This record gives sequence, structure tokens and C-alpha cells, in this order.
Amino acid sequence: MKKQPKTSLSSGKAGDAPDLSGVLRHGDGLSAGLLGRLRREKAVRLKGGLYHQTQIGLCYNSNRIEGSRLSEEQTRHIFETATLLPENGDAIRMDDLVETANHFAAFDYLLDVADRPLDERIIKRFHALLKRGTMDASKDWFRIGAYKRLPNVVGGRETTAPRQVAKAVKALLADYHARPIVAFEDIVAFHCRFEAIHPFQDGNGRVGRLIAFKECLAHGVVPFIIEENHKAFYYRGLSQYATTPEFLLDTCRSAQDRYAASVRYFED
Repeated sequence: MKKQPKTSLSSGKAGDAPDLSGVLRHGDGLSAGLLGRLRREKAVRLKGGLYHQTQIGLCYNSNRIEGSRLSEEQTRHIFETATLLPENGDAIRMDDLVETANHFAAFDYLLDVADRPLDERIIKRFHALLKRGTMDASKDWFRIGAYKRLPNVVGGRETTAPRQVAKAVKALLADYHARPIVAFEDIVAFHCRFEAIHPFQDGNGRVGRLIAFKECLAHGVVPFIIEENHKAFYYRGLSQYATTPEFLLDTCRSAQDRYAASVRYFED
């Protein structure tokens, strides 16, 4: 099979990748067998394949959106060699290193449970894997793998009060699982509602993006990776979803098209 030019999972502008939406939104074409391929490559630790690229692309972009200072090349070096590649003499925060390694572990867990129904146990496990060993983990008031104790805000907006979080997450899951068919749009809507609840003290964005990737795999939809250079569009989409859902949907579709191009590159 003739291969297309390789497409990075973490570079380019919205709309750069070819529009493959006709074959990937609702479970046909590229999504068939994607989970199995990622699991097989994970099992043998295949270097340079789709699993390898996905680990680096998702970890780098999701952490950068949340303020990590590590470059994509440093993220790659940590994944490939478990060592840090110094750059320009810049100081490196320990949490950036810890959370990078943690994100790799969380993605492996994602693949292990991708075809299981999403529940609170999985959501909390994502958080526990992401935040273990961090500075936050040493704080008495910070709960690792458990819902927040203190109120928080996101983008200046109030979120669900701590005492209401468990009820809100249960209601969100119940509504989501009541759908006879879960489509791309449902996964994006779930993501937005999850971020509005903001159930954890910190790490909600990364947990939410892992959930979205998992649910795409679970329901035969090609996943998407929000790139850090599209952070402003992504945040606009989240903040204005109630009135203009197409902002977030278009950002996620563009990200999905780019990931689809990478899946095509790695096809047998």
C-alpha cells in the first residue's frame, strides 16, 4: 500500500490535515481495529509505530495545555529512554517530569480498559495515575484519585461544589450510558460537561482528554488529540459550548482529522 507523507500528532494548524470525516466519525473505516492495533504495539513496545507516536503526542500536548514546560522532543526522549534531554540550560520542574511519566502509565491503563463501560472507578484511577508522586500528592487537602475537597474555578467560571460532585458525575454517566449509540458529538458533549463539573482539585483537563480518547476507542470513533497550539480555540469551545457548540466540535473534528491522517500513515 502506498503510504501518505507522515503527519505529526502535535504540529500543524487547524485544517492542515485532509478532511477524512466521511470515513471516521461514527465507527467505519479507520476506526476498525484501532484499539487492537494500539494494544498489540503496546504489548511488544514497538518503537516508532502508532502507539509510540500516540503516547508522545497525547502526553506532550495534554501536559502543555496545562502548563508543562517540557518540549515535544524532551517528552519523546523520556518515553524512549526514561531520561531527560537538557535544552538551553532551562530549569525543569520536577512535577513536569513526574506527570510526563505518569501520563504514559495512564495511557497504558486507558488501553487496558478502553472497551469497558466508563464508570467512576476508571475516572478516579486516571486521576490517581496522573497525580501520584507529584507535589500536590503531599498536600493534606489534595485528594489523589478522589473528588475535590475545596471549591475551584476554571477560566473564571464557577464549577460544581465539592458536596455535589459525586451526584453530578453519576448523573452525567447515567445520561451518557442511556444513549443507544454513542457518537462523536456525544463524546465531545460529555467532555464539556465533565470539565464544567471539574470534579478533581487539579488534573481535570488531562483526565477529561484521556476519557475522550478512551470513549472514542470504545465506540469505534477515531480519537482526537487537542494540540497545545490550539489551546485558545479549545478553551473558547469549552466556555461557549452552551450557546455555540460548533466551536468545540470543529476544534475536535480538526484534531480528529489530524489523528486520522497519522492512522492512515501507519496502516499495514
